[in-house]
Amino acid sequence: MIEENNPDIEQEQELELSALVEAILFVSPEPISAEQIAKLLETTTRQIKKAFEEIDAAYQGRGLRLQYHNNKVQITTAPEAAPVLEKMLELETTSILSQAALETLSIIAYQQPITRPQIDSIRGVNSDGVLRTLLNKGLIDDVGRTDGPGRPILYSTTPEFLKYFGLTSYDDLPPLDIEEIPDSTGPKVLKG
Repeated sequence: MIEENNPDIEQEQELELSALVEAILFVSPEPISAEQIAKLLETTTRQIKKAFEEIDAAYQGRGLRLQYHNNKVQITTAPEAAPVLEKMLELETTSILSQAALETLSIIAYQQPITRPQIDSIRGVNSDGVLRTLLNKGLIDDVGRTDGPGRPILYSTTPEFLKYFGLTSYDDLPPLDIEEIPDSTGPKVLKG
């Protein structure tokens, strides 16, 4: 017979894998990969990804979300909660990006990693100033250099980009509507 509320009896409760994964994501100061969590918990990445799915399902309709970026995951607040959280934290409303910044950010999001000369070629204008603005806002980052002449810097979007636009992953980006220009060997044109 087991006595209830007996302090001498140690009742150890083990958490489910998804609860352990959630706890790790909660305390992690930056996005973390399924591989890192699997190593920590001595399990497979497949099990960790299944735990991500369980957490995603549990967060539906809640104030938290899992955000995916470059094969890493973190817990963030739901984009729908932003107005209330900004008010609570007494933050200014989210800054508005210029048309040039949105254009450049779109190119980077769909073509990443990409160099400034490639961005300039697509836009048809110099993008130095816009890239500095996006770097300062933390929406893009320098992720390395190419092996080509001059070794230009490669740019990619950051987890802050996903937060800014309320996306959980790059899969949430709308598909591009690309149309070939008739009788042209030039680049493809985006329909807007």
